[in-house]
Amino acid sequence: MFVAFFHELKAAGVPVTLREYLTLLEAMDADLASRRVENFYYLSRAVLVKDERNLDKFDRVFGHVFKGLELMEETLTAEIPAEWLKKLAEKYLTEEEKRQIEAMGGLDKLLETLAKRLAEQKGRHQGGNKWIGTAGTSPYGAWGYNPEGVRLGQDKSRHFRAVKVWDKREFRDLDDTVELGTRNIKVALRRLRKFARTGAPDELDLDGTIRETAHRGYLDIKMRPERHNAVKVLLFFDVGGSMDWHIQATEELFSAARSEFKHMEHFYFHNCLYEKVWKENRRRWQETKPTWEVLHTYPHDYKVIFVGDASMSPYEISAPGGSVEHFNEEAGQMWVERVTGTYPACVWLNPVPEHQWDYTASIRMVRQLLGNRMYPLTPDGLDRAMRELVR
Repeated sequence: MFVAFFHELKAAGVPVTLREYLTLLEAMDADLASRRVENFYYLSRAVLVKDERNLDKFDRVFGHVFKGLELMEETLTAEIPAEWLKKLAEKYLTEEEKRQIEAMGGLDKLLETLAKRLAEQKGRHQGGNKWIGTAGTSPYGAWGYNPEGVRLGQDKSRHFRAVKVWDKREFRDLDDTVELGTRNIKVALRRLRKFARTGAPDELDLDGTIRETAHRGYLDIKMRPERHNAVKVLLFFDVGGSMDWHIQATEELFSAARSEFKHMEHFYFHNCLYEKVWKENRRRWQETKPTWEVLHTYPHDYKVIFVGDASMSPYEISAPGGSVEHFNEEAGQMWVERVTGTYPACVWLNPVPEHQWDYTASIRMVRQLLGNRMYPLTPDGLDRAMRELVR
């Protein structure tokens, strides 16, 4: 397994050496990871990664090679034994059976009942439709099915129906050095251009030099400021969860935008915009920026581009406390409306195919909040979005 890990890191472009690999084996022989997956992750990352730009590549390879090894965090206020949350079985239901399972009756009722279950339940439970456990139809637990529920101890979403996720999840920053597979993204972004010459005159003005030299009868060199794209762009990237499926397309867009726009700022959010955003995913719990501050820092002439699949529980958009990761005092739609009210030029790019948008309630809601200014993350969609922003 360790040999495969080493080879896959090299194949992914992470510059690891044989000496570093042997150092990692020596550290494992010394039991520095204490036989814990989380400790091994940080140990191997410290030994094998020398440049933070390679952290994203390392995380992808680590997740692929050691898939199935859980990183369990004690993030619940109740003391729930970790073994309860292990994937024990998969319960298969027919589509008819799934349709027969009714929701609990709203977010508040769901959380109230969860608190009662935590207080009442005394033992481990698998299957069934009431207690917190695995592979059942209860609204609480992992690896089962329920139209609305609180997900506990499951490594990823399967049905995208959970209204709360009671695990601390780690996301990663986008890699802005990724090589584009096509030039179409850059070509589309070039529609969003407004050239201007500002700054110090450090570029030779050849036409002006020739004109003035001919006029004066002696060499008169003229300089001018460099010509650059004066358009200012504010990017908001949705990361984590279902957006993991769209990392490549999002990184290609991020890399292209970096090269096209001189004035560009970016921030991250998860699922829906709330009262705070962040610049680095690995420090998103410690270093955040109030959304209000963003709105008061960047003037209204910025062009705003949201990038996300808008696939979430409708509660995350419409209800206070609807966020899957924290209690938001104001509904997500309030913050989206504040952004669209502050920045007249605003669009949303969605990596989900356009013909699937009507199947997801949250996508329809976000699209409506943006005044139907949602476009697919395709060359044609980008072209339409840029035309909208230059109106």
